[in-house]
Amino acid sequence: MPLPSTILISSINWVFKLSSTFHQFLHQVSSILSQMGLFWNSISCSFLLIALEIRVYNDEEEWFRSIFANSKKEEAIQNLYEFFVERMGGPTLYSERKGDPALIGRHRPFPVTHQAAERWLHHMEKALESTPYIDADSKLKMMKFFRHTAFFLVAGDELKNQNQRVP
Repeated sequence: MPLPSTILISSINWVFKLSSTFHQFLHQVSSILSQMGLFWNSISCSFLLIALEIRVYNDEEEWFRSIFANSKKEEAIQNLYEFFVERMGGPTLYSERKGDPALIGRHRPFPVTHQAAERWLHHMEKALESTPYIDADSKLKMMKFFRHTAFFLVAGDELKNQNQRVP
């Protein structure tokens, strides 16, 4: 019988604090979720983020890796995980820890160009393809969400750049 989501969240937060590396954290979370028999999206989100983290931070393009050079990998992936869980109907982990997502403002320091969005979407698609627990219909819906979000951020970056040029 699955445990209530509040116990799950407490367990995830406790494991995250104790983990010395992010991979250990994801392995432990996946193990906890498997033992508890919880819904697919929590398990899938963990696998998806492992695949994404490996792809993004090991991208063969220096210009793309440099976008993430000034961010802490573990924190960035925790933010992404919590944001996705919340946006996909799970508990409000991200908002409880960081407040309103305010995506454009939070991405303001980064060059969110059309090229960068396409590269990120490429990695999201490949990460989804390598995630075995997500059905094809859900993958399609997730890619639509990712595409919408990526180009929402591109528009925000373009607006930021326009405002900087206005005297």
